[in-house]
Amino acid sequence: MKSMNTSLTPQPQADEPGNTPITPAASAPASAPTTTPALTPRTLLKQLQQQFPAFRDFLPLSIGIDKQILARLPDLDRKTMRTALGIHTGSLRYLKVMEKAKLRYDLDGTAGAEVTDTHRSHATQVLQDRFKKEAERKKAERDAAAEEEASRVRADKLNQLTAKFSRKG
Repeated sequence: MKSMNTSLTPQPQADEPGNTPITPAASAPASAPTTTPALTPRTLLKQLQQQFPAFRDFLPLSIGIDKQILARLPDLDRKTMRTALGIHTGSLRYLKVMEKAKLRYDLDGTAGAEVTDTHRSHATQVLQDRFKKEAERKKAERDAAAEEEASRVRADKLNQLTAKFSRKG
């Protein structure tokens, strides 16, 4: 039976002059256009911290800071910006500053409106909840480790008893 060539395109022979087999890597254009990766919320946050004193110094941000950011960086993706703002305002450092703050600041670090007692107490409550959850998590880890140790000790004692009473002799 004859072997059939299932390839639809003719395959160049490597030994023919001027014909070299084309591999997928070799067929890619040498200067392929590179696209910049989408800006992630964390990289945007780093950029905001480098550009604006209010972010760099973790100052309480003025209400409507998102509109100020969009005015200065109009090409910014709103969802990415809101996520970056959420990361920033939810950070431990920001909440600790917010807990004691008296004034809010715009992008340039200029003082603006006062921080309300409601916002200060919210920051305090969020911090307390976080610390409580962290303490509960650590306690659960300690309890699990203690239970594991107790289980190991019980198993060791059982093995010792088994070995003691199963001796032939």
